[in-house]
Amino acid sequence: MSTGVRRRMGVEERRQQLIGVALDLFSRRSPDEVSIDEIASAAGISRPLVYHYFPGKLSLYEAALKRASEDLASRFTEPHEGPLGARLHRVMGRFFDFVDEHGPGFSALMRGGPAVGSTTTNALVDSVRQAAFDQILSHLGVTEASPRLELVVRSWISLAESTALIWLDGRHIPRAELEKQLVQDFAALAAVSAAHDEGMAALLRTMAKDEPADGPFAELVGRLLSLAS
Repeated sequence: MSTGVRRRMGVEERRQQLIGVALDLFSRRSPDEVSIDEIASAAGISRPLVYHYFPGKLSLYEAALKRASEDLASRFTEPHEGPLGARLHRVMGRFFDFVDEHGPGFSALMRGGPAVGSTTTNALVDSVRQAAFDQILSHLGVTEASPRLELVVRSWISLAESTALIWLDGRHIPRAELEKQLVQDFAALAAVSAAHDEGMAALLRTMAKDEPADGPFAELVGRLLSLAS
């Protein structure tokens, strides 16, 4: 039988609860539209108590973005098993899961939101991009990227970000199509670079070696050939 006495949270437990509440609200509406009063009400505490744990909305916002950025970075982790095209396709699926679940929060993370220009926010965004970059190099079996490969991978990461942001503004293109298209975009960027650099050409041959006939890379080649015929 319940005594009706509410358990008192420890400092870190309460901080984590507030971050979770804020992240949930930021995932459904633009952070600019969410007030400290709403966060306090959703957490079941008073407004002054929120300020006891966070000096202001910006610090709570940055803490929520930190958790979101760690979650997003983890979406790029993928076992090194099977063809590269299939691996990237699974990564894009998890990436768009995050975008779908945290639309306004994702936009805020990528665009800065109320903390635009903040050193902390910029560092969080850079950490996500670097995690994605490192994971892609790992899947390519490369420890140090050449200038051309770095250009390809970082350009592709930027393309994935901008594609997701545009998709959120109306969702006019089915996300499943965009997930596959982004995988094929990676192959296309690598192919263009390979046309100018033998090192990239060798990497492209390695990428294509184990790709199945029904994989996203092979499908791209088939579509391009059909256009040229």
